[in-house]
Amino acid sequence: MVDITHKSPTVRTAIAQAIVRVSTQATIDAIQNKTVPKGDVFAQSRAAGLLGVKKTADLLPDCHPMPIEYTNIAYEIQNLEIQIKITVKTVYKTGVEVEAMHGASVVALNIYDMLKPIDKGVEIHQIKLLRKTGGKSDILNT
Repeated sequence: MVDITHKSPTVRTAIAQAIVRVSTQATIDAIQNKTVPKGDVFAQSRAAGLLGVKKTADLLPDCHPMPIEYTNIAYEIQNLEIQIKITVKTVYKTGVEVEAMHGASVVALNIYDMLKPIDKGVEIHQIKLLRKTGGKSDILNT
């Protein structure tokens, strides 16, 4: 891991997204009506995403373990796409960009897993960092 012992803790924020595209309106209806056979897609995917954020350092060898002080997972449905947006915050010596993108990836994969019995055309798109603040530089990709 990179040596961060010389850095000072600052407020760090990252916002990441993933987009899940389904193939039919019936799939969107099943999500909204909570009739997907595997359960409530958004609630279960939120739980998976929270674990994904927290477990990032356990799975990616160069990531520092860190306290996660806030995570928000939001969904927006537009036609046949589900936009997942994750915000992660901490006060630490290094940023939370990878944690936010990892969380978005896990949410998208969980949605895929829950929907595959009813929709064989589910796709995951655009896992990316939208915004990062704190530390030496800010990144605004939105």
